Amino acid sequence: MAREQLKTLTEQMYYILLTLTENQHGYGIMQEVDRRTDGRVKIGAGTLYSLLSRFEEEDIIVQVAEEDRRKIYTLTDKGLSILKDEHKRLKQLVSDGNDILEGSEDK
Repeated sequence: MAREQLKTLTEQMYYILLTLTENQHGYGIMQEVDRRTDGRVKIGAGTLYSLLSRFEEEDIIVQVAEEDRRKIYTLTDKGLSILKDEHKRLKQLVSDGNDILEGSEDK
C-alpha cells in the first residue's frame, strides 16, 4: 500500500486512524468507531486486522505494547500526516458542497 494509494482513505480506514490518535487495541478500535459514528460505520474483525497489518507494514501505525495478548497500536508521524491530509481533503469536499448547495438556495 504505497503512499499514492493512500491519497484518499476509505471511511473505515479514516476512522481507524482517527481512533489511533490515542493508544488502542483492536477490539477497542471497533468499539470506539461504533460509538463515535453511532453505529453508522461498521468494521468487521477481518477488515480491521487486515488493515492494521497493512498499516503496520507501511509504518502508518506502530505497536506500542501488548497486554493480555492484545496488541496496542498508535499512529506514527507518517500516519498522522496521512490522517491530517485526509481531514483537509474532506473539509474541502464539504466546503465545495456548501458553496454549491447552499449557494443554490439563493438562486
